[in-house]
Amino acid sequence: MLKVQGLDAWYGRSHVVQGLDFEVRAGEIVTLMGRNGAGKTSTLKAIMGLMARRGGSVRFDGEEILGRPAHARFHLGLAYVPEERRIVPGLTVRENLRLGLIAGRERHLERERIAEIARTFPRLDERMEQEGTSLSGGEQQMLAIARAMMARPRMILLDEPSEGIMPLLVHEMFQLFARMKREGTTILLVEQNVERALQISDRAVILDQGRIVHQGDAADLLADREIQERYCAV
Repeated sequence: MLKVQGLDAWYGRSHVVQGLDFEVRAGEIVTLMGRNGAGKTSTLKAIMGLMARRGGSVRFDGEEILGRPAHARFHLGLAYVPEERRIVPGLTVRENLRLGLIAGRERHLERERIAEIARTFPRLDERMEQEGTSLSGGEQQMLAIARAMMARPRMILLDEPSEGIMPLLVHEMFQLFARMKREGTTILLVEQNVERALQISDRAVILDQGRIVHQGDAADLLADREIQERYCAV
């Protein structure tokens, strides 16, 4: 579904992503791993079209998308949930969810999609008329993911979804990701909770200083404490 070849990206003069080659097959969860500053978030932003300078090739379902703007990639079925969540102040949970619909094209599906979200996220269902920014950190993360799911994307890029969230909600969140995979959503995940991420992933790609240093089956990496400590220990 996603094929990345020779991907480069820069912040100013800093070459933060350097020649990455990896792929994500339909129906997989693939985790990008590495220490802080390894280039994981920059990789997601480059794939989504949010880095001003980038080069190489990014093909989504066989189609080259590197030169397309972010909104065009979203319309193709590629969604992105940033680390900052970006819940819109002053809007209720319901209103934030509506922002996930593709304008005009899907407004008639609003009631159906919100009903789906309510079944998937009971906590959000109880808070539909509450202001989104008044939710707890974990609930805001759920809202950000639910908003991305409103458009029924074929693939979601998730950046550090468990950061700053209480353990109970982390458990619920990873159960959700496993269920999304079973239901056919493809996920590219950036996550510091290495053990949790590898338990639900098919494969993992390890970055160090903007380069891929290892990639392989998640089960093999889960058992390899040495490589985890070398490249992923905080």
